Amino acid sequence: MKITENYMEKVYAGWLGKIIGIRLGAPIEGWTYQRIRDVFGEVWSYPADYKNFAADDDSNGPLFFIRALEDCEDLNNFSSKDVANALLNYAPYEHGFFWWGGYGVSTEHTAYLNLRNGIPAPRSGSIEQNGATMAEQIGGQIFIDSWGLVSPGNPEQAAKLARQAASVTHGGNGVYGGIYVACCISLAFVEKSIRDILEKALLYIPKDCEYTRVVKAVMKFHDEHPENWRDCFDYIFENFGYDKYPGTCHIIPNAAVMILSMLYGHEDFSDTINICNMCGWDTDCNVGNVGTIMGVFAGIDGINYDKWVKPINDFLACSNVVPSLNAVDIPFGASYFAKMAYALAGEEIPENWNTILNERMDSCHFEYPTSTHAIRSYSPGDCYIRNTDEQAYTGKRSLKLTAVTSSGEESFFYKQTYYSSEDFDDSRYDPFFAPLVYPGQTVHLSVMPLPGEEMATTAQIYAKNGVTGEIIRGEKVKGDGEWHALSLKIPGGQTGHISEVGVILCGVAKGFAMGDVSAYIDDLYFDGNPDYRLDFGRMKLDSWHVTHQEVPQFAKLKGHSYLDGQYLSLSCADFAEMYTGHHLWNNYRVTAVLKPVTGTEHFVNIRVQGAMRSYAAGFSKNNKLVLRKNYYGYTTLCETDFEWKVDEEYKISLTADGSTISVSVNDKEYLKFTDSDLPLLAGCAGISVEKGSHCLYRDIAITGRE
Repeated sequence: MKITENYMEKVYAGWLGKIIGIRLGAPIEGWTYQRIRDVFGEVWSYPADYKNFAADDDSNGPLFFIRALEDCEDLNNFSSKDVANALLNYAPYEHGFFWWGGYGVSTEHTAYLNLRNGIPAPRSGSIEQNGATMAEQIGGQIFIDSWGLVSPGNPEQAAKLARQAASVTHGGNGVYGGIYVACCISLAFVEKSIRDILEKALLYIPKDCEYTRVVKAVMKFHDEHPENWRDCFDYIFENFGYDKYPGTCHIIPNAAVMILSMLYGHEDFSDTINICNMCGWDTDCNVGNVGTIMGVFAGIDGINYDKWVKPINDFLACSNVVPSLNAVDIPFGASYFAKMAYALAGEEIPENWNTILNERMDSCHFEYPTSTHAIRSYSPGDCYIRNTDEQAYTGKRSLKLTAVTSSGEESFFYKQTYYSSEDFDDSRYDPFFAPLVYPGQTVHLSVMPLPGEEMATTAQIYAKNGVTGEIIRGEKVKGDGEWHALSLKIPGGQTGHISEVGVILCGVAKGFAMGDVSAYIDDLYFDGNPDYRLDFGRMKLDSWHVTHQEVPQFAKLKGHSYLDGQYLSLSCADFAEMYTGHHLWNNYRVTAVLKPVTGTEHFVNIRVQGAMRSYAAGFSKNNKLVLRKNYYGYTTLCETDFEWKVDEEYKISLTADGSTISVSVNDKEYLKFTDSDLPLLAGCAGISVEKGSHCLYRDIAITGRE
């Protein structure tokens, strides 16, 4: 089936619906129906407010497992092994991402350790390996949404992909639930009724499985008792409740309340997700899945903006090991799914979306109706931000900004480009971040400042140094009702990170002391080469809570890390790795002064694409300088003799230029290798140690190359 013209809006609405559902259910996750009823009575809106909603496993899984499509070697032979590789590549080792409840307790944790120890997918999640109780917990469906979102109107494809994905961690009904939910999402793009969606999705799972039985049972009860959803919940509680199924969070009771909500919600987005939430149990998971189905089905127009969308402001925090992918926006996820959907369908991306999907996926383009790309504001007076089709520099939409200020006061509208613990109320699923833009790079922004009746408006592009607080200002333009394409080169060589970029609006009164200043903005993006240095002597640990403390600007795969004066210390019992920088860097040099303390393995990494994909160079046993490649396991590319000593400092530089990696020590080149076997052409930087080693690092510098 050809991808329809409204697909881009539908996929955004579906992903937005997922995030709305997760946020709605998270504050009461694990609560019983009775407790929710006794505490809240009725729940018809978000039960809690947040500075920013922290990372959640229900959004981590869909956003990162889908990257298996891009990372795999052969899309035509896509398999569960590719999804398993994505799990190993993007999940930190036993922290963040999802629930690490222990081997034999948490299904995903169990499957992850199976994979780490050589048990391949799909055996890693199977009943044969882990038993039915473990294999049939809820995770088979809660991470599955993206496989439906990349298969609009193609449930056969959704079923095939979902089977491969769910079987990495689950088996039996755990897999059937994943297939069913993915097919519901796929069908929601084209079907005209929720009942048809729920019935047709059953065609893709076994007729005699428990998942089919519960879906049909809830449908039958609804047909006979369509008036009161609470009566249906009583029926589910008595016949399919938690006490009927083993384990910590079985898929069947939760599937039952999902079906209940979609039948009794009468095809209304708000009513459906609220009913699902009030049923209790695994609320964020259930409402997240239902939110995706209903978001696709209802579309943007069916989702109440002020109630559900505005509080989220398009922001999404994640907790994978690639830190620049942890502060993203909802349009980024929708665009990534869309790019994969067109690739799977073998269709050309529509011309008006081609630049966004292929070149500027992480830009702020505002082409999705209601989207804000997490643009924020601060001002002495009130500020207003809304998506509009009134104007556009490119495409069809832009963002209209308005501030109520006194004459001469400045109002800042910005994209926050670095986050820390201060920006969150909690540490759910242990997020960590790297900046999105760096000294040495250029910020681009198109702006149309409007000539006001009360104020003469000016607009000025800017960036802010998050350490010093310095505002780096660019060109200022007057409100003439015309579009201006502005750019700002951020001075290189700085040690402080860039915390925000955006536009400053200012008004000069035309006889009034106060008034409105307004402008449209479009196409906010960053490019160019980074040029900056990390000064650990000026840092302090970012303390989320006693067991979640992060080195600023770094993600940690595994190991023990802390700040020690001018050094970053990294040690391990087996292996340890940390990453910083941006996943799209291609040709650049990373330099670090390292000081081996104990052990034999001390490295600097370049072009890191995750835990299982990078290059690393440094000192190894038997007085060797080695260059290695991690492609789902480290192999040595080349090496040379080098007499290194503990407690001595060495400046190591790795330079990536095309498919060639060169290694220098103390400014002398020792190794050079051109990788002709699936070279890694982009990625962030990092440090790593192995085999019980301990190393100190200072003065890590990143310099881009033309």
